[in-house]
Amino acid sequence: MNVTGIGTIFNRGRGMENLKKSLEEGWKMPDPVYRVPAESIVDKSVLKEARRIDNLSKMAVLAAHDAFIDSGLGNEVKNSLGIILATAFGPHVTTFRFLDDILNYGDAQVSPTIFSHSVHNAAVSYIASALQSRGPTLTITQFAHSFHQAMMLAESWLNEDRCEHVLVGSVDQCGKVMEYICSQKLSLAQDGRIKPFLFSSDPETVPGEGSAFFLVSAKKTSKRYCSVSTRAADDPKKPDMYLVDCDGMAGSEEAYRAIGETGSVISSCTPIFGSMLTVSSFNCVAAALMLKEQRYYAAPIQDNPHGLNLCKEHQPAKINSINCVRYGCKRKKLEIYLTNE
Repeated sequence: MNVTGIGTIFNRGRGMENLKKSLEEGWKMPDPVYRVPAESIVDKSVLKEARRIDNLSKMAVLAAHDAFIDSGLGNEVKNSLGIILATAFGPHVTTFRFLDDILNYGDAQVSPTIFSHSVHNAAVSYIASALQSRGPTLTITQFAHSFHQAMMLAESWLNEDRCEHVLVGSVDQCGKVMEYICSQKLSLAQDGRIKPFLFSSDPETVPGEGSAFFLVSAKKTSKRYCSVSTRAADDPKKPDMYLVDCDGMAGSEEAYRAIGETGSVISSCTPIFGSMLTVSSFNCVAAALMLKEQRYYAAPIQDNPHGLNLCKEHQPAKINSINCVRYGCKRKKLEIYLTNE
């Protein structure tokens, strides 16, 4: 698959320019979690037909819209455009609001609008409506590997000629309930720093939120970042870089140590975006940008007790391949392979 467009919205703003600037600036102290600024999800021109949309759907619509615009494809492709959205927790903020209203007002008095927004497929429906897309749409909900599953499905749709282009991305939100659950079930980093390279059995987290989308096509177009696949090459070679998803959300990270021992350059952008079970999408965005620019961006947190070949500084480089790696809660490993081929 060819990556022809990317859209992002995260704690430091919206768009690839803000993402590139964040990679250059490195880590900044969260306040106290990595929350998307309210002003970043205000865009009347894109959201004009969705006045009652919740924040989760706003993030998804804006990131998907920006990926479509970034691709440079015209409106004529909208009949052959598929949309796949990955999420770990879906619109849980809206869901809990709906449940609170039932408790406060009774089931006969709650808002049907809030109920409709509590459905996991609401966000992808808003994306299709905003883009006037008439292709297939689907939401994938899974904890550790929802974005990887979405990428696999996008690859299948293109291989089967179900559509010519696919908008595939992720969205997750950090509400008050999620903050509380993280504080009770996970180890929160008191200094605000996710430390990806400790490979701890009890890693620390800093909750985050955001959305990242890719427009992928089977054929090469006038604009292209890189190619991406969920399947390894028949004759796999060691990649130039590994980007690991160590963010403390999936339990022990000891298994990642074997990746560091391969000798390839290793990095992780999770300290910029925050702990999300869908943070894989943001590491893939960083990888695509590095491949397009042929430039390494330094790891934002460089605690390195195991003596890894850490990416320590921003520098031009000849980069042919980057693997983005995530281990799930039961140490199931999935990779996304990005190359210049």
